[in-house]
Amino acid sequence: MREALLGSMRMRDFLPGFVAACLLTLSAACGDDTSASPEPGADGAVPQVCDGSECPPEAAVVVDAAPVVPDAGTDADAPVVDAGFQWNLPKGFSAPPSVPADNPITVEKVELGRHVFYDKRLSENQTFSCASCHKQELAFAEDRATSLGSTGQSHSRSSMSLANVGYSPTLTWANPLMTTLERQAQVPIFGDMPIELGMKSIGAVEERFRAVPRYQELFAKAFPGEPEPITMTNVQKALASFERTLISGRSPFDRWQYERDSSAVSDSVKRGFGLFNSEKLECFHCHAGFNFTDHQTFEGDLFQAKVYHNTGLYDIDGLGGYPAPNTGTNDVTGVEADMGMFKAPTLRNIALTAPYMHDGSIATLSEVLDHYGAGGRAKSFRTDPLLVGFTLTAEERADVIAFLESLTDQEFIKNPKFADPWLAGQ
Repeated sequence: MREALLGSMRMRDFLPGFVAACLLTLSAACGDDTSASPEPGADGAVPQVCDGSECPPEAAVVVDAAPVVPDAGTDADAPVVDAGFQWNLPKGFSAPPSVPADNPITVEKVELGRHVFYDKRLSENQTFSCASCHKQELAFAEDRATSLGSTGQSHSRSSMSLANVGYSPTLTWANPLMTTLERQAQVPIFGDMPIELGMKSIGAVEERFRAVPRYQELFAKAFPGEPEPITMTNVQKALASFERTLISGRSPFDRWQYERDSSAVSDSVKRGFGLFNSEKLECFHCHAGFNFTDHQTFEGDLFQAKVYHNTGLYDIDGLGGYPAPNTGTNDVTGVEADMGMFKAPTLRNIALTAPYMHDGSIATLSEVLDHYGAGGRAKSFRTDPLLVGFTLTAEERADVIAFLESLTDQEFIKNPKFADPWLAGQ
């Protein structure tokens, strides 16, 4: 059964939620995860299982072979129509993000949401916008270890990339209860622990926006027929609609993997991808599927993957404790077993989003490999058993980093459809 579930990249990419759930269940049931069936190599063949003994060199990925191309269900840039809205999904993306029934996506809502996303009027002191911490050139993340709010207050976590955020079944690093972008928008706008945008009331937002002629036009188009369309509820709906369109999947890796362009990446990238999918590193268990995370969903998904992991970053008390307030899902659930549990972020555009981890405590990709190579810098009984540790040669390290860098989507970070509409000439 294990081989049937794990032996096909096609199934994993087509039903990432289902397979991620099976990976977690089977790992727990089988105990020693090192017996897991490996992923197919670059030639589509399943590498040899060595039963604890050293594999021969020929078990490694075949660099010059054609890449495995999962049955994604869409062609490159193929239109998918959703209630009149046309998604131009990258090849490899099986379906668009899930869209709530009470907020169908439209071109007009997306454009309104783009304006709101970049508008500093959304902060109390009118100095910050959503884009202040989610910069397009950094894949809608930032280059700080931890964020600063509009008042200068330092936060305890880094801002996550918004690339493909519409495919995440829960939002933020570790809140299993935050399930919609519409609801999540309230947190940075009104939250005071810590202060982000720092708005004091719904009425203040509505009053500011109603005084802007461009908004009078945009809200009327986005919410036709409503007697007063400029409401906080509609602000949240517009923001969520724009964020769902932030889809990234046109990197050099994608051109190689999904469009069969062998020249799109180097041999080093191909070797690095082989290592990434090996039982030696175990990366693919938590960073699986089209979005390189086991925490993902999509329209029509029946098996939403909502998986969290303790990666051995801290053990402050000898019991696997993490420093408050960053105790992971434990901070929400109060369950002791949830200590240090955070979701695995997407690896897309990962080279742009340093520093790494929820608190920005690891500076570089090379240092991230050091952390996982050690099985966690503060490994405890709470650390995910998939963190078995590994040793890399200098060439292998360079290959893995080359693969991670190949996930950078230049089209995404330069797409004018995602850029600031308030700039001169737009």
